[in-house]
Amino acid sequence: MQGRSATMTRTLFTDVRILDCTGAESFPGEVLVEGVRIAAIGRDGNHFSRDEVDVIDGGGATLMPGLIESHAHLSIDNAADLVQIGLIPPEETTLIAVRNAKLYLDCGITSCISAASAKPRTDVVIRNAINKGEIPGPRLLAASPWLTVTGGLGDMRTLHMPQMSSMAITVDGAENMRRLTRELIREGVDIIKLVISGDTFVPHAPSHTTVMSEAEVAAAAEVVHAHGKRMSAHARSAGSVKLAVKHGVKVIYHANFADEEAIDLLEANKDWVFVSPNIGFTATASYAGEKWFTEEQVVEFGFREELAGAAKGLKELKKRGIRILGGGDYGFFVTPHGENARDLQHLIRYCDFTPMEALLTMTKHGGAAMDLPNELGQIQPGFFADLLLVAGDPLVDPKVLLDRKKLLAVMKNGEFHRRPGAL
Repeated sequence: MQGRSATMTRTLFTDVRILDCTGAESFPGEVLVEGVRIAAIGRDGNHFSRDEVDVIDGGGATLMPGLIESHAHLSIDNAADLVQIGLIPPEETTLIAVRNAKLYLDCGITSCISAASAKPRTDVVIRNAINKGEIPGPRLLAASPWLTVTGGLGDMRTLHMPQMSSMAITVDGAENMRRLTRELIREGVDIIKLVISGDTFVPHAPSHTTVMSEAEVAAAAEVVHAHGKRMSAHARSAGSVKLAVKHGVKVIYHANFADEEAIDLLEANKDWVFVSPNIGFTATASYAGEKWFTEEQVVEFGFREELAGAAKGLKELKKRGIRILGGGDYGFFVTPHGENARDLQHLIRYCDFTPMEALLTMTKHGGAAMDLPNELGQIQPGFFADLLLVAGDPLVDPKVLLDRKKLLAVMKNGEFHRRPGAL
């Protein structure tokens, strides 16, 4: 985590409405921060001493935890195609990631689980620089690039252009997968990202197909678990979801074609597994994508059918108590960086989430997915002081989190990235 001076700072937020993201209703009160953590919460008229403390008068604004993005791609730049990402040199890729790391803090996103880096070490370098306090950015779990197989999502090569690249590394066979996983862990990644299923934009391997073999998934898992690291997976098909759960993938992305057997398996392992559906691209393309897709293309790609299927599955997952993570796949042309909180509206509109349920996907559940269930994603004593002061109530109007002018203060680790009045 970021370093701090030897003198512990103390900050007191007064006259705030505390939305603690435990699932309870908000309440008026005060929050005392000491160093990097929340020290105490005052409610029912209890007040703290104002001596030797930095007092922030909230003026009745909402104080809530910082947002947690579960599917971050800091090193891509609102790309329109995967080849474009692959053609950008590592140096420029690093600068893109530096800019986006600051942007995410500007937008109140104080933690990120990366879902793939555009280059093997980009996430690692950015994570380390953030932790040293050299650049502003969210807490970051650093991921590998996509690990895909020949013909899978991200393999942009053809027989006549065999060197074509993207943000993926193509690897075939269990032994090759084992070696590559070891290399990436050696380079410092926290997460190995596997592309187990196909995708909408791969004609020869659509979303309902499972393109990575169990032997390949098992080889990666063997190395990951031996090193105490973690895996995530692009897993749209039912078969890919089952492989992911079987081999200990903690965060499963999409899962929009999960069948009854796959959902049963998720439910049986809901104490450790998370689903990050990432429906923002599909929802936007389906009903607000006129700038990018013709109506004929929307029909051809089946965006609305895919959204309806994902929504049906998410309703069932929520009913069974499987933890859903918000945010995801921002940084592409349809879903630009900074609009991540729009996922809250998608979950409410299409998946019957209440505003509170939606908000917990980017706070409480995100903290648990980062392996910090008792330290991150809620306003409770002892938790990290990652806080947002919001001019409005996200439970009444979630869109308030998309307006940076309404984010009066952004605090990470007890330090202000933005103080009230800074805008």
